[in-house]
Formats: sequence, C-alpha cells, structure tokens
Amino acid sequence: MSKKRTTPTASPTETAPASALLDWYDAHARDLPWRILPAAARKGAKPDPYRIWLSEIMLQQTNVTTVRPYYEKFLTLFPTVQALAAAPDEQVMAAWAGLGYYSRARNLVKCARAVVANFEGRFPDTEEQLLSLPGIGPYTAAAIAAIAFNQPAAPVDGNIERVLSRLYNLQTPMPALKAEVKQANAKLVPKDRPGDFAQAMMDLGASLCTPKRPNCLICPWRAPCLARQAGIEESLPIRAPKKPKPERQGTVFWLENAKGHVLMARRPDKGLLGGMLVFPSLGWDAPNESRLPELLPPDCKDMWTPLEGEVVHVFTHFKLTLSIVAQTAPKGFRAPTGFQWVAPKAFAQEALPSVMTKIWKTVLLK
Repeated sequence: MSKKRTTPTASPTETAPASALLDWYDAHARDLPWRILPAAARKGAKPDPYRIWLSEIMLQQTNVTTVRPYYEKFLTLFPTVQALAAAPDEQVMAAWAGLGYYSRARNLVKCARAVVANFEGRFPDTEEQLLSLPGIGPYTAAAIAAIAFNQPAAPVDGNIERVLSRLYNLQTPMPALKAEVKQANAKLVPKDRPGDFAQAMMDLGASLCTPKRPNCLICPWRAPCLARQAGIEESLPIRAPKKPKPERQGTVFWLENAKGHVLMARRPDKGLLGGMLVFPSLGWDAPNESRLPELLPPDCKDMWTPLEGEVVHVFTHFKLTLSIVAQTAPKGFRAPTGFQWVAPKAFAQEALPSVMTKIWKTVLLK
C-alpha cells in the first residue's frame, strides 16, 4: 500500500461522472445468467424482473459462484413466478437445500404467491411497492427497481459500500457507514441507465475495488478517488472489531429401526432451520428441544451409545458443536407425531440443511 498522504478536501461528486463507469462496464461487464449485457440491451433485450428478483434473494449473504448452479436449477424447476407460487413448499425447500439461510426460501414462496395474488403475476416497478412484498428489504427493492425497471434507485450492497467509501474517503465505521453511502450513491445515479450503473458499481467492487489489493491503476474512477489520493484505499471501509461468536454444545439422537431407517423430525416453519428435516437433538436450541428421549420406553433411557466424532458447524451468530449418541429402536416402536423414518440412502436427496448433512456423513462415512 502506498505511503499515506494528506486527505484531499475536494468532493468527487462532479469529477466522478457516471459515464466513465458506464464506459468501463460496457467493456468489462460480468456475464451472469440473470443479467442483460449492454450489447444485448442495445439490441432491445429487456431484463426479466422474476430472474432479477430470484438472483437478488439468492445473492443475499451468498457469493455468485455458489449461487449460479442453484439459480439455474431453480429456473429449470420454476421458470416463472407463477410456477414458483404454485409449487409445494417442500419442493422449493428441497431445491434450496444447502444454500443456507432458509428463511429466504420460505419468503421466496410467500413473495411469489403475493405477486400472483396481488399484482396479477407481475412484479411492481417501484421501491415502495416492492417493499410491501415478503422477504424484500430496502436494498433488494432498490436493486430490483433499478436493474429490472431502470428506475433511478440507489441500491447499496457490500461492493457498492466499499467503492463509495473509498471514492469519498468516508471514515464512518460500519455499519453506520451505510446511511452515508446511500446518500452519496443517490447523488451519483444517472437519469439514464440507472440499472447498468448499479451493476457497474457491483462489478467494480467485485473485480477491481476489492477488499485487499485494489487494482487502482485500471479503475475508471482512479483520478477522483479520494482514498487513493490519500494512500489509504486498502484501509476502507473501516470495520468495527468483530466480536467472537458465542459457542453452543448439543447432543444428536441417532435412532435406527430394524430396517436401518433413521428417525427424523420436521422443524417449525419459523426460526432457525425453519421447516427443515433434522435429526432430533437437545442442548443447543431451547425453543426446539427434541422430545424424543421421553417418547421412548423407560428401559431405553440409558441405552444410548456415544459415537466417535463431533460435528462442528458455524451459524451466523454462533458456533455449534454436536456429539452424537445412537441406539436401535425397541421392537414395535413407531414414529411419534412430528417424526418420520428416513432411509439413509435418501439423505442425499432430502432437503437437509448443511449441519444435518455433516451429521449423517459423520455417522455413515466414518
């Protein structure tokens, strides 16, 4: 990183024209399956609001590389918002399995059904109306309005936050920085091509204005960038110190019947892993503690055998370590209400969250 210099006081608002960024985008736009590239747009191609919405929901807290195969699979299964709205919840959750943050999948179905019921199957084109839909917050509403409908909206994602914190040399630590960036962004959005402008800033942050070692030499906003002029581009945006994640421990119950099938339960729709199929467990998630031990005959209480290996999984807000105990169900024991027997060969096809996949692999593939 270059030597720190005196911070300039001139504003880049007038010296960072949208045209410079759009020229760069015309030449270097990423080819993404949900995107209409500039060359195609000039020939009259229009973005599909359904595809833009789907990509934006999937990209929340997930990167492009991970999202791409899920996105393509979803379009094969649910090519239109009407098809998604009509799909059973279980089918959607199965297609989402492994992508994480499962509340997004539940809201995806709710939003599709709201679009069909309240907007005749067409996504509304204003931020205000988009915000009325389930699972759509301020960023997503602005992104859809700009990209799908070319409205002069100013979405702010992590890439845009980083680009503008450097362009304006904004010293406010995150997350308070977002409000300043939103205001700065609104002043830069051009009246024509606001959708391309938003995508251009996203691409700039993803390819050149990266968190480490930004490639300032070929950046279209190299000249007006105040952080580069001050030699502090790599230090922005300023992030508050991360707090260590709390740690939780729990026990998983692996109960097999005579056929070798394993007892599983369906989580409540709301909350962590909502609506997902899971192995019964205790000790780490108080509202959803399993009742399995008390549902077994009394003489089974002390028959659990600890298995080798632990499962470690990091959620957004905590780190989880699970031990596993196992036993064979007594003869005649039937799956209680809320539980079901699942054949191990079906685990790979079931809509299992990542932590549950780690559990069955620990037991069966050790």
